[in-house]
Amino acid sequence: MEVKKIFLPESELPRQWYNIMADMPTPMEPPLHPGTGQPVGPDDLAPIFPMNLIEQEVSTQRWIDIPQEVLEKYVIWRPTPLYRAYNLEKFLGTPAKIYYKNEGVSPPGSHKPNTAIAQAYYNKVAGTKRITTETGAGQWGSALSMCCAMFGLECKVFMVKISFNQKPYRKLMMQTWGANCVASPSTETEAGRKILAEDPDSPGSLGIAISEAVEAAVTGKDTKYSLGSVLNHVMLHQTINGLETQKQMAIAGDYPDVVIGCAGGGSNFAGNCLPFVCDKIHGKEIEIIGVEPSSCPTMTQGPFAYDFGDTVQMTPLLPMHTLGHNFIPAPIHAGGLRYHGMAPIISQLILDNLIRPMAVHQMETFEAGLTFAKTEGFISAPETNHAIAVAIKEALKAKEEGKEKVILFNWSGHGLVDMAAYQAYFEGRLADYPLPADDIKRALADIDPLPKPNQYRAPKI
Repeated sequence: MEVKKIFLPESELPRQWYNIMADMPTPMEPPLHPGTGQPVGPDDLAPIFPMNLIEQEVSTQRWIDIPQEVLEKYVIWRPTPLYRAYNLEKFLGTPAKIYYKNEGVSPPGSHKPNTAIAQAYYNKVAGTKRITTETGAGQWGSALSMCCAMFGLECKVFMVKISFNQKPYRKLMMQTWGANCVASPSTETEAGRKILAEDPDSPGSLGIAISEAVEAAVTGKDTKYSLGSVLNHVMLHQTINGLETQKQMAIAGDYPDVVIGCAGGGSNFAGNCLPFVCDKIHGKEIEIIGVEPSSCPTMTQGPFAYDFGDTVQMTPLLPMHTLGHNFIPAPIHAGGLRYHGMAPIISQLILDNLIRPMAVHQMETFEAGLTFAKTEGFISAPETNHAIAVAIKEALKAKEEGKEKVILFNWSGHGLVDMAAYQAYFEGRLADYPLPADDIKRALADIDPLPKPNQYRAPKI
């Protein structure tokens, strides 16, 4: 019988994270202070993050040891299995081999605990008592809630209102792990009250929720802020995924021609792909594709520019592909992909032509998710469906070309608490939301006065 799942023993769990900063062909442009416009230093970030995470954020060291206390928590769900999608291959009639890394086996059901457990640990040893954060669809909020519970930390989560209403079970997961979850924009912060005064019916956005969480952190005692995507140290922690995958692909006797992942802020995509980007930098022929919603086309239509990570302009200015910090995405069900910016690391790798971005429509992603469920059995999160849609495209392309490609994608989370999204699809209440060029121009007007990075690229509209 053919081997369906490739496991690693716990003894093969990676003991270090991989830092792509050591190998990037173009140095990263620095984040800028929102007040002075000068490069941000560690002391500027100290009110928000503990110093041990700030050190990782700016590190260019290639390998960073994973603390024993984090490894002991990782083995609750790691190493995660690599699957061969034989049934999907057969259904598509493709000569391609399709593999997927199953990150849905973690307790919260996604890749998010890979960094949540590390951030909770580093905050604990730094003396933090309480962590604030934001969440879109709720995967990050639930993951951090679990990990804070494991290290005895309080957790406050500001959840984007549209997702708070669409995904009540994520809120219940957070409460089960002891966190306090509120809909954002809320009346608990000055940022939230300002947004509600301007738009009482605001559906919220990740940018707004970040503003609230950062404000709550800097005004709270013994409180720090935690981010589940975008920043360098988050990308670093997630690489345990790709490092495991490389070992598993070697066991299978294959190496991917194409690596695919959905991308909102960049964390799950980076975690799986960055070790393979390293291979590409050093000569491997491999295509790496980041997939985003056509309703929030940050990478495919946004400029590479300096922009705030939040709506109320409290964060440093980050060099990234962006649609503008005031951009409010359409209320699609892939809430984890509704962010106006993209991780600076991923953005730089796009500029260097090491990663190719692609945007897909919502309806196509749900159709792909149904195909996957009917062949491979797993019901995927709406975010994950974006990666599946492009994996299917690549498999059909291989069929047309008659090529035996090896396709790898990151199955970043299950959809078992996202069934309301599937219900909306079945009832005909979902639609595509292509973003009009005029909307992009209006959203980007707010970043015109901001400093421009040396590698500024105009929007692709």
